[in-house]
Amino acid sequence: MIKLSDSWAAQIPEASVGLLVLTGVPNVTKHPALTVACKELEQELLKRYAALDRTALRKDPVLAAYDAFFRPFRKTYHVQLQLESVVFKGKAIFSPSALVTAMFLAELKTGLLTAAHDLMAVQLPLLAGIAAGEESYQRFDGTYQQLKKGDLYIRDQQGILSSVIYGPDRRTQIRPDTDRAIFTTYGPPGISKNQVNDQLTVLETFVKLFAPQAERLQLMVI
Repeated sequence: MIKLSDSWAAQIPEASVGLLVLTGVPNVTKHPALTVACKELEQELLKRYAALDRTALRKDPVLAAYDAFFRPFRKTYHVQLQLESVVFKGKAIFSPSALVTAMFLAELKTGLLTAAHDLMAVQLPLLAGIAAGEESYQRFDGTYQQLKKGDLYIRDQQGILSSVIYGPDRRTQIRPDTDRAIFTTYGPPGISKNQVNDQLTVLETFVKLFAPQAERLQLMVI
């Protein structure tokens, strides 16, 4: 379903990409078990990080690995910003999409960057590559974005699905009627393949809170 480009394998062989494909996952707006999971994770994150300040939080090994990738682009890792909102500002974890909520929960629990797509909108196989600086795509918010040289991206046979720096695309976004989903996790240098695998396993566990009938078609890390 996915492979690495020659440039990825040559330039950053220590980086990895994970893929999780699930079917039988109706994208409900909310579910009691997912609501409970959000509250429990908020409390877990408070216990884990509340004693830290922003500088100390950034030194967390996982966040530091992503920060090292984001820093040359003069960007802040957005999962870290989401963590800060929950831990320091008391913001609740919420999305009107159960599939996206499950992804947010997994990102916040592990710190690993993940994107979600409607499987039926994706034209397989996928390719993970390093941007030359000429690639562009329509971001989730509808704006068109040219990638920065050195950014990491995943594309299908039609176009880019996501990049590390700019996030997911609009074309394959999770929709209210989505019932088959594909999740991709980026593991930059400093993040192991085992961590990527664990992230997707955690995500699947959250999805099964509201879709216990979900069937895994693929879980792989390359």
